Amino acid sequence: MQDKPRRQRRILDLVKQQPVANQEQLAESLSREGIATTQATLSRDLRELGVVKGPTGYMLPGNGPVSAPPNGELERAVRTYLVQAESAGNLAVLHTGPGRAALLALEIDRARLKSVMGTVAGDDTIFIAARSSRDAGKLLRDLRQMAGMK
Repeated sequence: MQDKPRRQRRILDLVKQQPVANQEQLAESLSREGIATTQATLSRDLRELGVVKGPTGYMLPGNGPVSAPPNGELERAVRTYLVQAESAGNLAVLHTGPGRAALLALEIDRARLKSVMGTVAGDDTIFIAARSSRDAGKLLRDLRQMAGMK
């Protein structure tokens, strides 16, 4: 168990230096430093450390360009990942392919849309809390239009 603090410190150092594409790359980097680990241990460490996976790989929250000006990334992400969109009161419920919800939710959060209070992403579903049911409806129309849906 004494290796855990050292391993987690190295994980943080590696992820702070630059985004790590996947757990395999992270395991290889750790292995080069003499730290052997399993995929299950890495998953647990990443979760405990609060490391998130974004479009460029694993990173620490706040290390990405969250407040970057809009550059079309939201529209690209919507066109790429959105499969279905519906509303339930002031909630917009978006469906993506498996493992894609967090990627789309990240771009929605980065866009800092005034009508969006926050997002919660699962594996293939995103709940967006809008300020009102009217805002949720407009948001859905906009997202569907970006995606080329009717």
